[in-house]
Amino acid sequence: MRSSMLNYCKKILKSVSFDKELFEKELKKAVKNLLLYDEVLSLRKWCLRKFGNPYKQIIENVFNEFNLQQKLPA
Repeated sequence: MRSSMLNYCKKILKSVSFDKELFEKELKKAVKNLLLYDEVLSLRKWCLRKFGNPYKQIIENVFNEFNLQQKLPA
């Protein structure tokens, strides 16, 4: 069930990747909705692999913010 949520988040991010602001908004929502830390790590790796060139700074900022909120290591 949870992996389907992760796959859904990936699908949404692919569909909005044409727009920087929309991508950031949807990435923040995706990170917020994933409850398992392993899923968040998986999404981060996937995002960097798939969108790292145009959106690396956005990806890093969103996940660093998540780590600060969760008090987890970066």
